[in-house]
Amino acid sequence: MNATPTSSAPANGVQRLDDWALIHASGDDAGSFLQGQLSNDVLGMQPGEARWAGYCTAKGRLIATFLVVRQPGGGYLLACSADLQAAVLKRLRMFVLRAKCQLSEPAWRVWGLLGAAGVQAAGVPLEPMRASATSTGLVVRLPDSQGQPRWLAGLSEEHPPLGEPLPAGLWSWLEVCSGVPRVTAATAEAFVPQMVNLELVGGVSFKKGCYPGQEVVARSQYRGTLKRRALLWHGEAPMAAGQEVFSAADPGQPAGMVVLAAPAPTGGWDALVETKLDAVSAPLHHGAPDGPALAARPLPYALPADAA
Repeated sequence: MNATPTSSAPANGVQRLDDWALIHASGDDAGSFLQGQLSNDVLGMQPGEARWAGYCTAKGRLIATFLVVRQPGGGYLLACSADLQAAVLKRLRMFVLRAKCQLSEPAWRVWGLLGAAGVQAAGVPLEPMRASATSTGLVVRLPDSQGQPRWLAGLSEEHPPLGEPLPAGLWSWLEVCSGVPRVTAATAEAFVPQMVNLELVGGVSFKKGCYPGQEVVARSQYRGTLKRRALLWHGEAPMAAGQEVFSAADPGQPAGMVVLAAPAPTGGWDALVETKLDAVSAPLHHGAPDGPALAARPLPYALPADAA
């Protein structure tokens, strides 16, 4: 595979992430309620721990993906795509029933911090997937992407983080290059978790109890070879979540769908694309069978041997 384009130098700065939003779960039964709804082991989380998770339909299709944080002071914070927050919050509330769990939209705004902008905040976690409470909110250390230290912060409107604004598109590009899928309104109910590598980034537990779609997800894991995976691709034309890609070997039907995309710092666009594995041996094109060509880029983690 060709090398992934990289930014010219380590970046330091902040960006308000209007495409992210938060849901807060509190109450005595918050953990057990989320345990029965999400793909990961919520009850096994320690205070200050963060994990990825999916929220599926009964057919195992992802309605949304979350960064779940067990707050140090109690309760859980779920970060998801902003264009899904209202629908997901409404759906989750339908299933609370008599559980002692309150679901709400916090007044915090979501920010991305890179480099020194994250380190300089007092008490921020330095270990990936750990969270710390601050006087104005919560900060989560994400895994590095392209060598860049990253933090996701939920902070009050009146106390934004300190730091210079990041270059336009840089945060989104690093999110794409991280290989962590974020389901948006354009891709809701399009993927089983393994199709977008959610279990490879620690977003699925196969040892926990039941949740919506659990049987389908487990069957996809243990029966036969998975035929679709999320791969990184580079193209010269703009790409967006929900757009299709096509293989020259079988132009009559789509060979995959864009999960996330962003402009690359050195030009063109990079995208995390759910892709048919048997289609990658032929040239792939974006948007149409005769659309712009795509070039493969390496993921930051290994695929299973039968999918490599």
